[in-house]
Amino acid sequence: MAKDRRTKASEVVTREYTIHLHKRVHGFGFKKRAPRAIKEIRKFATQMMGTSDVRIDTKLNKEIWKSGIRNVPYRVRVRLSRRRNDDEDAKEELYTLVSVVPVQSFKGLQTQTIEE
Repeated sequence: MAKDRRTKASEVVTREYTIHLHKRVHGFGFKKRAPRAIKEIRKFATQMMGTSDVRIDTKLNKEIWKSGIRNVPYRVRVRLSRRRNDDEDAKEELYTLVSVVPVQSFKGLQTQTIEE
């Protein structure tokens, strides 16, 4: 049974999630909000995809920081892609790429698996 779970975690997959950042940065000082949001996105990606190597796309970073360090968006729609690591001396064989998905409204959105 453990072997079965291992193979599922080792396959390449892409999913879209909505991350509620407002509840994740609540209670943090103004000058720590955007850096904390980036850390929370990394933590979320690690939990969902099971890889410790998480890479944040520059467009997602700009989306978080666009209103400054204090005013982090309440929610953000992200695409998590678990990919094979081509680097030979990498610690893990898979990494997760996190990129932003532009949406008009977050109403009614659910997690979607993207077929490539």
